Amino acid sequence: MKDILNKLYQNHALVYKFFLFIATTILIVYLFPKGVYFKFDIQKGKIWQYENLYAPFDFAIQKSKEELLLNETEIKTNKHLFFMTDEKVQTTVLQEYDAKIGFILRDSLLNNIDKQAAINFGKNVLQSIYKIGYTSYNVPKGKIITIRKGNEAIDILSDKLLVENKLIPKIEGYFTRSRFKKLLPEFKALFVNIIKPNVFFDEAYTNRALEEELNNISISEGKVSKGDLIIAKGNIVDGKRFSILNSLKKEYNAQQLSDTNHYWLILGYIILVALVLMMLLLFLRKYRRDIFDNNNKITFIFFNILFMVFLVTLTVKFKPDYIFAVPLIILPIVIKAFFDARLGLITHVLTVLLLGFIVPNSFEFIFLQIIAGIVTILTVSELYKRANLFISVGQITLIYMLAYFAFFIIQEGTATHIKGAYFALFALNGVLALLSQYLIWIYEKVFGLVSDVSLLELSNTNSKLLRELNEKAPGTFQHSMQVANLAEASANEIGANAMLVRTGALYHDIGKMLNPMFFTENQSTTVNPHNELSPKDSAKIIIDHIIKGIELAKKHGLPDRIIDFIRTHHGTNLVYYFYKQQEALTPEDINTEDFKYPGPIPFSKETAILMMADASEAASKSLKEPTAQLIDDLIEKVINGQMNNGQFMNANITFKEIQTIKKVIKKKLMNIYHLRIEYPE
Repeated sequence: MKDILNKLYQNHALVYKFFLFIATTILIVYLFPKGVYFKFDIQKGKIWQYENLYAPFDFAIQKSKEELLLNETEIKTNKHLFFMTDEKVQTTVLQEYDAKIGFILRDSLLNNIDKQAAINFGKNVLQSIYKIGYTSYNVPKGKIITIRKGNEAIDILSDKLLVENKLIPKIEGYFTRSRFKKLLPEFKALFVNIIKPNVFFDEAYTNRALEEELNNISISEGKVSKGDLIIAKGNIVDGKRFSILNSLKKEYNAQQLSDTNHYWLILGYIILVALVLMMLLLFLRKYRRDIFDNNNKITFIFFNILFMVFLVTLTVKFKPDYIFAVPLIILPIVIKAFFDARLGLITHVLTVLLLGFIVPNSFEFIFLQIIAGIVTILTVSELYKRANLFISVGQITLIYMLAYFAFFIIQEGTATHIKGAYFALFALNGVLALLSQYLIWIYEKVFGLVSDVSLLELSNTNSKLLRELNEKAPGTFQHSMQVANLAEASANEIGANAMLVRTGALYHDIGKMLNPMFFTENQSTTVNPHNELSPKDSAKIIIDHIIKGIELAKKHGLPDRIIDFIRTHHGTNLVYYFYKQQEALTPEDINTEDFKYPGPIPFSKETAILMMADASEAASKSLKEPTAQLIDDLIEKVINGQMNNGQFMNANITFKEIQTIKKVIKKKLMNIYHLRIEYPE
């Protein structure tokens, strides 16, 4: 048991990777919808490349969303209207008529007209109006409506119902055709005053009937029997066939879901997800060993994959129409910001392949997202320049729109009915992608990583630590500036991270500001404090600027990637000057370890570049009369000495790249030390 625990402890990094791999696989599978995967990829407008497809069972041809929406719109437009009659209104109006008619009809108006006959005629007119029905509702013309009177309901043409603009002409018609024509003004004034609507729109009943009709909309438009040929190989997946194939897919998934053992389904998902994550780990192990060995970085990458899977599955579950609004391009942006473009693209492609199992129209989704990822990798650079991200996101959004437009016209054969809502979704995707700036900042704090944005802030020479270095050790500060320029130019030439190496170069000697006068670049007088010390003590002070620099960097919260430059810029080289002094004094009793820097040696292109630039710049100061030949010989001697001493064994840098760096450093130093024209006095 003790041996097992010891082995686990010794291989704790691999054990952590194993558990991270298992946990991520389980979480992704848990997020995936538990539906059965339909084995045919259905693309409208494409040629059916599979064998002839026959119906495996009876199923209904389901209507598309557009057809159902059209049916719903038609029903709402032509909805049946219900009205109800209030019989109390007629009684109330007739009572009011009886109370007022006597005052209206004066004897001077009658002129041989029977008063009671006139009163009865007016009452008959009122009864006729209420028999037809009078409403203040704006009834559509030419529409069959239903009027309820108690338990009785009758259908009539809406034109027969009296409305406000028809009331006066109707009254006038009754009187002009009667012997009471001259009494029209008096009766009209009275009727306008007392007549009230007796037919009212029944909104609640109408809506209830509408809802019932909507619920009864048929979701199918035909049936396919078992054994019927659905589509033959080589046929185009056109509108009708596309609808039948989609119906088959839905019915297949529904039947299989009820019959399938979920354990087999989950096992299949686990295998596929595990394979994808395994490919990523193998890529890291082979091509990005420094990332593979860093569990924090692997956790960061897996977390981002899981985060994107979570966003997409959440959208598929609740709002599948918004799938293209999910800003998947954030993944390559973030990975590239912290690592490199190649890893960003690999991670993005593998994540998109995973998501292809759960999204609708998987081929279209995978194609669009991979194209967008490639464009992201090619366009997004120098995130510390805010305008660059805006321009890149604009280009990516345009590519999304163009690719979608191409898919649509291929599938539909026309651009007439293209859905503008998708263009809005792509625009929303671009806006959300801009949030990657804030996400990068959060990741820096949570995972302790460093991006180009942070490097730009750190490389500001007005920052507190660099300003302090300039004040306490001005010579070291100028040396660091020169080294930063040499290192940056070299990095640009071989395709390394120029911003990282420049920032590392600015901080690599900050430990010297604690004892600035023990370093020749800060000695402004002929007094050298090393004259009072033994070579061994002098070497210790020189070596200690590494340890003190690391402590100072940690105290001021510098990222580990910058501290790596402080650790490695001298590697395991000797403090050669004092080593030779001690050798001259006590050649038999000399311990090489007392004069050796603690290391480690450089383990990346950037740290190797800094070592070469630092040693070359420092050595060039020893040339009293620098010439092109002397500079050339000096750089060859310094860098070849580092190579022979095995300082670049762990750095992924090639011999060709080292030769390129030599040329850059020589050229830069020659520009610094070139002779100027001697002006006459």
